Amino acid sequence: MLITRRGRAVTVGRIVETEAYLGPEDAASHAAFRPSSHPLFYGDGGFAYVYLIYGLHACLNVVAAPPGRPGCVLIRAVEPLEGAPVMARRRGVAATDPRIASGPGNLTRAFGISVADNGADFTRGPLTIEKPPEPGRIRITRGPRIGITRAAERPLRFWIANHPAVSR
Repeated sequence: MLITRRGRAVTVGRIVETEAYLGPEDAASHAAFRPSSHPLFYGDGGFAYVYLIYGLHACLNVVAAPPGRPGCVLIRAVEPLEGAPVMARRRGVAATDPRIASGPGNLTRAFGISVADNGADFTRGPLTIEKPPEPGRIRITRGPRIGITRAAERPLRFWIANHPAVSR
């Protein structure tokens, strides 16, 4: 899948790593420990859920469950395909760094995504997720989620095997 941010500059990347967060039965999901604070979770899928972690870093999620059932997918890492110099400037790293958009906070900084994007429709507008024109063959690996303390052992993290842009 490709993520595109349109604006003064266009940035495009291939999503290379994600984590799933299920409904109230998933102790790591906001639906479990803050169920009433995120009504967006219970709406239609295909919308952005952006929140701050540690009050500093924006995290980009895709609401991905049927209406009335909470669930989302955190986008953890992206391989830059277009606009790498813009992403690098936003991050303060070299445009050739394969980890420009590796890790949830780095990804949102590289793409210029903030909590103002919360609720964005991924099917239209300045922030979209689309199938690539030619998907190609990739090998997906699965394992435990990282960077969390609740239900971390669940194998709900997915990434392209051996990809240099995957977070650590």
